[in-house]
Amino acid sequence: MKNGKNIKITLKSLSTPTGEAPDVIELITEGTLRSVTDAEGRNGWEISYFDSEATGFQGSETIVSCFGEELASMIRKGSTESNLIIEKGRKHHCHYGTEYGSMMIGIYTHRIINRLSESGGELYFKYTIDVNSVLISDNEVYMEIVLA
Repeated sequence: MKNGKNIKITLKSLSTPTGEAPDVIELITEGTLRSVTDAEGRNGWEISYFDSEATGFQGSETIVSCFGEELASMIRKGSTESNLIIEKGRKHHCHYGTEYGSMMIGIYTHRIINRLSESGGELYFKYTIDVNSVLISDNEVYMEIVLA
């Protein structure tokens, strides 16, 4: 992991496939928090942690970057690789890796709440996933970050 402050992450992910009951993943793990600047000069925060069996991506590192309440990304490297762009009010076609192979998915972001600072805070995303413009699921990710 990159240099940064050691943190404890409480992650809750809620995925509701169309017409089905929600799938909930909860994880408490350790990681790092550091300030970053993107290519356009925006200041933000980067959270990185290693995945476990609980997320289904054991052996991978996830890096979540957030710039204000308009733009974020989730990059997964390792046993599976993904690159999701989460931008409020826009749809992005993104690479998503699974243990069965990779695919392109559509990500449409409804909301980003970013209450991160150098002392931790909270991060929330609400977005939909589609494949070939067919809605697959509604998703929410909530992260609570505290200094370790």
